[in-house]
Amino acid sequence: MKTHFNKFILGIGIAIFSISVSAQETAIINATVSGKVIDESSGGTISGATVAIENVTNSATTDVNGDFSLITGQKLPFKVIVSIAGYNSKEITLTEPTVIIKLESKQNILSEVTVTARRRKESAQNIPVSVTVLGGSVVENTGAFNVNRIKELVPSVQLYASNGRNTTLNIRGLGSTFGLTNDGIDPGVGFYVDGVYYARPAATAIDFVDLEQVEVLRGPQGTLFGKNTTAGAFNITTRAASFKSDANYEISYGNYGFIQAKSSITGPLIKDKLAARVSFSGTQRNGLIYSIRDDKYINDLNNLGFRGQLLYTPTSKIKITLAGDFAQQRPNGSAQVIAGVVKTKRADYRQFDNIIKDLNYTLPSRNGFDRITDTDTPWKTNNDLGGISLNFDVKTANGILTSTTAWRYWKWDPSNDRDFTGLPALTKSQGNSKHQQQSQEIRYAGDLTDKLKATIGVFGIWQNLESDPVQTEEVGSAQWRFAQNSTSELWKTPGLFDGFGINTTSQLKSFSGAIFGQLDWTVTEKLHLLTGLRYNQDLKEVDYNRVTYGGLQTTDPALLALKNSVYTNQKFNESVKGNNFSGQFTVQYKATKAINTFATFSTSYKPVGINVGGLPTDKGRVMTELATVTPESVTHYEVGIKTKPTKNSILNVTLYNTDIKDYQTQVQTAELGVNRGYLANAEKVRVFGAELDGKIRVSNALTLNASVAYTDGKYITFTNAPVPLEEVGGTSAFKDISGGDLPGISKCITAIGGEYTRKGSLLGLQGKYILGLDSYYRTSFSSSPSPSKYLNIDGYALFNGRIGFNAANGLTIFIWGRNLLNQDYYEQLLPASGSAGQYAGVLGDPKTYGITLRYSL
Repeated sequence: MKTHFNKFILGIGIAIFSISVSAQETAIINATVSGKVIDESSGGTISGATVAIENVTNSATTDVNGDFSLITGQKLPFKVIVSIAGYNSKEITLTEPTVIIKLESKQNILSEVTVTARRRKESAQNIPVSVTVLGGSVVENTGAFNVNRIKELVPSVQLYASNGRNTTLNIRGLGSTFGLTNDGIDPGVGFYVDGVYYARPAATAIDFVDLEQVEVLRGPQGTLFGKNTTAGAFNITTRAASFKSDANYEISYGNYGFIQAKSSITGPLIKDKLAARVSFSGTQRNGLIYSIRDDKYINDLNNLGFRGQLLYTPTSKIKITLAGDFAQQRPNGSAQVIAGVVKTKRADYRQFDNIIKDLNYTLPSRNGFDRITDTDTPWKTNNDLGGISLNFDVKTANGILTSTTAWRYWKWDPSNDRDFTGLPALTKSQGNSKHQQQSQEIRYAGDLTDKLKATIGVFGIWQNLESDPVQTEEVGSAQWRFAQNSTSELWKTPGLFDGFGINTTSQLKSFSGAIFGQLDWTVTEKLHLLTGLRYNQDLKEVDYNRVTYGGLQTTDPALLALKNSVYTNQKFNESVKGNNFSGQFTVQYKATKAINTFATFSTSYKPVGINVGGLPTDKGRVMTELATVTPESVTHYEVGIKTKPTKNSILNVTLYNTDIKDYQTQVQTAELGVNRGYLANAEKVRVFGAELDGKIRVSNALTLNASVAYTDGKYITFTNAPVPLEEVGGTSAFKDISGGDLPGISKCITAIGGEYTRKGSLLGLQGKYILGLDSYYRTSFSSSPSPSKYLNIDGYALFNGRIGFNAANGLTIFIWGRNLLNQDYYEQLLPASGSAGQYAGVLGDPKTYGITLRYSL
């Protein structure tokens, strides 16, 4: 596999290099506006400077020769803002299509960070929104090639994944249910790429392809984005097609057989009218868990991603972008390891240690950090995503009218061992699924008057999720001992459970539509009032049918009763709909140019959910009353202050409180037929916290940054929650956990780092040396929806670093390391299906290191 992968990467590199050479030979650079940015005192060119048109989203970056080319979409004259770290930002009105811009170098000046979350280019420090912005180069240089790595840079982000499907992406501890994913619930964190909403949580597991910028917005954002977002949003921008020819290549090698290749090429196809961009990313790494049974390492990385764009500009006021992407993961499983065994309240003969003793089985290890397993089911987590989108941007007299049309798909083909042991107990867990979505958003962003700005839009998304063609769960010959709940000799009947399972066919159709808008009224130069309103309409229909098969074929009622205690037939149809108004009101006061304060009150809404992972039973009766869960109502308060204590520093502080009524949560049950848990409502939940973000440019050579998030999340009222693992088998299957901690939330998370640069030369090349260090620390947190003293994860600290050289000719080389102290830690703990007492751990990566070569033409 690795040989084919390496040949494939080499072939891609040769092909793209050939195309880029051809493009360099034939391309004619003739953008609407072009020019050069130079140092005012030395006359030397400045690479990496941002040239942005004021109040719109268009921008360009200077290349290694200081040149830039900008598609204006409007007529001269107009104003641009030029900025880069180490230089004073400059506003200049352009009157000619060719220009030379001089910047004044100044010690200790931080560059302005711009965002597009409000559909126009703005300084992140000037908007009344809690937002963290990560540039593509920052993400790439720290090795954060997916969202799971980004969480180490943004403390307010939590991501938990036992595999691509079972992914939880939260902000401030809220957003999605913790644990195994139930497809019948909407995520509370919006995930957008180039304006397109990605509905499936599995999208967050895919590698970034040609990343330009990541904006992490915290708190409800429903009046700005098409799909409702109750906890926040990821607004991801990829690098756009350009009328200036450009090509980038990157290759990385590391321990554990790590190899990653990235490349992209862009340039004109028709002068001033049609441009294209093609991008590729491939990642491979050997497995980090050793399978004793298979005598090989599993849980490797094997990812591919492609992205292509066509940019068409028929006039200076119209920009049309057609984009398509495809990503796939083909790892050798996403296995978990046994992390421990809990003694439950069941009878002694039903305790895990007595069960495996009777089956003459011994665990290979009870220490998950030994990184070994002997599971008997082959692991597979095939994950495919892709789609196509068409975006129109039409510049009007006072703003931009945007239409985004998109179609996306997801295909999931897994194989899991959910007893986590080498015993033939739960031998198959294959939730094969395929998903399609179509979405349409039409939005206007611009000035209604000199003092009133607006964002107004309509949005609709149609989704179809179905089994592909069936979802299968099956038990084996050892299951009788795990299922045994009496001393009857009938449990030992030969072949009773061998090959006994369920085939499930299901289809979930849903529609979500909205009208949303936000107004920004400039009362005075310092005072702004912002108000937003949103109307949601949601419809979900599910057709669920599962049928048992296999096992001993018998008509004996006593034996059938034993089989039915493991799996039963289930069939139900549900159709639910709802609508809701929500909104926000914000007061923003800019006391000075260096102090921006704001206070926000908002309400938000997560639509009704439908259980599509199986329902619990009560004395043999399917509890169809649990098929749907009540919509979630969110009330949110937030105050913040963004400051620039000096020209070389920023310091931002945010305080917030979020109350949720009918909180939608995922709960576990001891029933094997509800393998992924089921959805329920907690009466009331509250999360409050504080966030601090700071950055200082000590000198032109040294920049330091720090982010701290304090989060306190509690079940205020949850009177009918399932018991934690250690209380399974007690007098009640439910428990009042009011006052308990929400899962997945550390009280304190910090991210502290810095970068030091120094001019120099390497092998005759002029450039600068770079030294970067980053740290991530989080306190302990619960890994169980119902708090358990055994399923808490200890706090841990990670340290990452890099050292390298960035040459003026576009060549970059650096050596990097992650988890430099080789810290052992769990990302998640999961009870095994059936709640016999064993639980597994999702392991964090050990120390990794390698080298990266990057070249830009």
